[in-house]
Amino acid sequence: MTPAARVQSAIEILDVILDGRPTEQALIRWARGNRYAGSKDRAAIRDHVYDAIRCRRSYAAIGGECSGRGLMIGALRMAGADIPALFSGAKYAPEALSADEQARSIPETDLPPAVRADLPDWIWQRFQDSLGDEAQKTAQVLRKRANVFLRVNSRKARAEDAIAALAKDGIGAKNHPLSPTALELTSNQRKLAQSSAFQSGLVEIQDAASQALCDFLAVPQTGRILDYCAGGGGKSLAIAAKTNAKITAHDANPGRMADLPNRMKKAGVYVDIKEQIRPKDRFELVLCDVPCSGSGSWRRDPEGKWKLTLEMLAETIATQAQILAHCSKLVATGGELAYATCSVLAEENHDQIASFLAKHRNWRLIADRRFLPDEGGDGFYVARLTRV
Repeated sequence: MTPAARVQSAIEILDVILDGRPTEQALIRWARGNRYAGSKDRAAIRDHVYDAIRCRRSYAAIGGECSGRGLMIGALRMAGADIPALFSGAKYAPEALSADEQARSIPETDLPPAVRADLPDWIWQRFQDSLGDEAQKTAQVLRKRANVFLRVNSRKARAEDAIAALAKDGIGAKNHPLSPTALELTSNQRKLAQSSAFQSGLVEIQDAASQALCDFLAVPQTGRILDYCAGGGGKSLAIAAKTNAKITAHDANPGRMADLPNRMKKAGVYVDIKEQIRPKDRFELVLCDVPCSGSGSWRRDPEGKWKLTLEMLAETIATQAQILAHCSKLVATGGELAYATCSVLAEENHDQIASFLAKHRNWRLIADRRFLPDEGGDGFYVARLTRV
């Protein structure tokens, strides 16, 4: 496919997405209907589409309208591309620019702050309230695609061994400062799934800040640990590599843990998967990585920021409070409760902990930490709590 044909395909897919179809569904449907497209074509089109979803407001403002065509005109204009050469009207290329499209010229610096941040106005206000002077910088990071990070399985390899093993399969990787086990892929990322390092369990895909969050926990070497909102089980596996304690993974939607048995087998660790946690059960460490806005990981899920509503956020915050209160009852005497989100919003993080402590006077905050996306990974928050 020519570069112009890739742009036209992205325009068609974006129009489907803007009509309400989820991004992944739209991309898969297009690929099935256009099997002539090679892997490089599909990858380039995918990048066009996801970049446009991340930057929907600014691209639409620069391109003239929130349509597939407007978004791609905005994207290419902001990238300094030769738009007339791509929008030529030739076979498989987008139609040539109209007079109005040619005349439109708005410098990115003239866009309102929320538009430059590519956030809805109400979320931009919360970014400012939560992050202050760091709000625009954080929003700009979330407009870019995320890097791919790996966690070195310390049960099987050292970081330098994993880097060497990946190199044998032509995959470049380097250490990342957020965690001793974190590697950042630098080349040939699409080869990872078939690499011997990945297949043998030397490495797992996991965000660098997520690994740093696990490093921040006071992981006991014996006793019992509960990963209450385990999801796919990435943090359960990361913790399992650090300890001989018995680890239990639980999630309100057990289907999210479907791949965990195969992953733990490959990693050489064991995690006890439980659909129900008994009220009388007690654990030395309880981690509740609660449902959240996902605002710290909108690089990976850019649809999230456009779908989130004020009502959804309020419901999520209420759910977080319920989970935190419930999990506090599962902590053994002398144990710790860890609360985590992949959000940068204060009302899901510091404010949530302050509210919990105000209602539960027999608990105190040991330490907390915020990870912002400009540190390299996703945005996270984690707090460690214990009974007084």
